[in-house]
Amino acid sequence: MNQPELNRRRLLQAMAVSGAGSALLRRILADEVSLTGAVTSEAVAQAEWITGLKLTGPEREATATAMESVTDELRQIRSVPMGYDSPPAFRFDPEMADPAGRVRSLRKPAWLASAPSVSTAAGPDDPGSTAEPADQDPAFLTIRQLGRMLRTRQISAVALARFFLDRLRAFDPLLNCVVTLTEELAMEQAQAADCDFHTGRDRGPLQGIPWGAKDLIAVTRYPTSWGAPQFRSRILPETAAVARRMADAGAVLITKLSLGALAMGDHWYGGVTRNPWNPAQGSSGSSAGSAAAVAAGLLPVALGSETLGSIISPSRRCGTTALRPTFGRVSRHGCMPLSWTMDKIGPLARCIDDCGMVLGAVHGMDDLDPTTVDRWYEWPMAVDLSQIRVGQICNRDTTPADQIILELLRDRGAKIVPTELPDDLPEWSVTQMLDIEAAAIFQELLKAGDEEGLNQWPTTFRRSLFVSAVDYLQAARVRFELMKRMLRTFQDVDLYVGGDDLGITNLTGHPTVILPVASSHDTPPVQPLCGTITGRLYDESTLLATARIVEQAVHVNRVPPMFATSRPAPQPSDPDAS
Repeated sequence: MNQPELNRRRLLQAMAVSGAGSALLRRILADEVSLTGAVTSEAVAQAEWITGLKLTGPEREATATAMESVTDELRQIRSVPMGYDSPPAFRFDPEMADPAGRVRSLRKPAWLASAPSVSTAAGPDDPGSTAEPADQDPAFLTIRQLGRMLRTRQISAVALARFFLDRLRAFDPLLNCVVTLTEELAMEQAQAADCDFHTGRDRGPLQGIPWGAKDLIAVTRYPTSWGAPQFRSRILPETAAVARRMADAGAVLITKLSLGALAMGDHWYGGVTRNPWNPAQGSSGSSAGSAAAVAAGLLPVALGSETLGSIISPSRRCGTTALRPTFGRVSRHGCMPLSWTMDKIGPLARCIDDCGMVLGAVHGMDDLDPTTVDRWYEWPMAVDLSQIRVGQICNRDTTPADQIILELLRDRGAKIVPTELPDDLPEWSVTQMLDIEAAAIFQELLKAGDEEGLNQWPTTFRRSLFVSAVDYLQAARVRFELMKRMLRTFQDVDLYVGGDDLGITNLTGHPTVILPVASSHDTPPVQPLCGTITGRLYDESTLLATARIVEQAVHVNRVPPMFATSRPAPQPSDPDAS
């Protein structure tokens, strides 16, 4: 290889991590190096449109000279090997715009009171009730209902795990939601739970309860595929923090569940995960398998993740109840990183009470995830609606499901306050921070040309190479302004309903709960319609207690027709479900 070509290759590698490191800029400057052995002022002039600047002649000369030292420094940085689990030396703090919130979130709000009987006061048809249906079919029971059966010896933890494993086997050919059944581990954990019940040791409400993990949550002994063919057989050496905490609470992991490749959509290397209410349709993503399995009664609860809608979107599609916690509430250690400043882990379940119990098991500081904090949380809680202000968003559309929530809360004593979400900042443009962080995390795949089965990510990664470090930081500055705008919104309300706020709240870190409140009747097939409630940072207790009141007031069928029995379901008619 001649020296000019060697220089060209070295510059291509070095410029890949520079602030001006777009593919086009690197090619322009590298072509110049291959001809002249150096970056010239003419090369800078050809490439400066990438920066958005118009340089003078002396400025171009100075820039070309400066690149000589910069390329050497970048070459040294580039040579340092990085794993997928190596974060940068910064962290997002959702409370940075509200220092007083750090004090407020350490104590119980005045409108909350402990409510140990919150899940036993409802009637037998309520999803949070402990009263079991006459036939004792566990498929669509809640955690407390299943826990009562376990504690009264109506069923063993081993038998309960086998029951749900059988349902997963029976219905997965239709839904395509299972990546790996963790049967050996499930039997070990179920036997341990039965032993604890026998000896009188009770670890809490999750003891003996089967659950599923989105397959970006690492579990030793089993592959963690991230939904991508590149990782389908890879076994990670450490179990994720949330899986360890679920095990400590006595829960029984029975399956790893599908996600769209690298947490995009519902298409993964095994195909498309389907909506139990309409199997001709995809279940949305990226917590596709978590939502589909819970909605179909294939397991009581699952953990999913959200960066920009990946819990809320499949829950809305499949009609599940779910909680996306405040950023920093739950450790992401051992989970696939997509955006260091936006990733969150949360539960998808049969009712609000189930979400509250799971959050109680997994929340809290973890030294291995520097974004985590300890903030006050207790469940179950009862809320005095007369003491809280519920926002009705006036500058965005209100869905029929959200209107139902507002009317129910008004009828039960809450003060409904007209309010607005920030509309003077381009939140969806700021979400490019996610794409840029993801491009940094997965750059090795792009460099190797290993793009098989990654959905639209390769295009997104390449596009992100055109964004400078200065522009990324400018987006972060706009994000901080958005956080301050949301602080002003919460000066007028304690929570708000609806608002089509996925972009805003995933950037600011606010928690959201989604739950079914009605059924669609205008277009078949009939399925649940979900509304959302968003709360203050780290105030999941108020958020869940308020949603619990709504849940008790509505009566929504949560059983997809073809999943009411354990019989295998027919295949969908449309093999190209979206």
